[in-house]
Amino acid sequence: MKTVKIMRKGEQTRVAILDAALDLASRDGLEGLTIGLLAERMQMSKSGVFAHFGSREDLQVEVVKEYHRRFEDEVFYPSLREARGLPRLRSMLARWMEKRIEEVTTGCIYISGAVEYDDRADSAVREQLVHSVTTWRAALTRAIRQAQDEGHLRADTDPALMLFELYSFTLGLHHDARFLHLPDAVQLTRDALEKTIVSYQSNGR
Repeated sequence: MKTVKIMRKGEQTRVAILDAALDLASRDGLEGLTIGLLAERMQMSKSGVFAHFGSREDLQVEVVKEYHRRFEDEVFYPSLREARGLPRLRSMLARWMEKRIEEVTTGCIYISGAVEYDDRADSAVREQLVHSVTTWRAALTRAIRQAQDEGHLRADTDPALMLFELYSFTLGLHHDARFLHLPDAVQLTRDALEKTIVSYQSNGR
């Protein structure tokens, strides 16, 4: 029983550290995340933090994994409750939009990470970022193809092109709202997404 209690406490501490690390990385970027800064935030020693994460890079990789886990819990999995096809795709996009709007103030690990690690091919952090983003893009592509199969989108719809358009709009939202502080960025993005979906819809669907 004593061993179980220690393991639970250790896991709780690890979760708390990861939560704080995610908050710091969202604000300062993954490169801005240091063991010293995190130890200060947690009121722990650096060695205490290292006991849970073997290195700074290991910590950064775990932060990306945790961000992805939360992203799926908030955006992807709830959308699976919707019917296959356009209802599910619309749900994924709507929840993704809400996530992006929230991250206008908190920052996005995927977007900041892409800027920080775009040219670092040997980085384990970049590898995890690419894996996470690719997983989400694959889920969107699958939803688009399912919408085609259900007859909700035209048979000649190019899933790769539609994905590019949808993805570009959400990136544009982050740029215009977070960087330029344009007040109409959210509505413009919603309008652009809807216009794109309608342009690919089958007649009468």
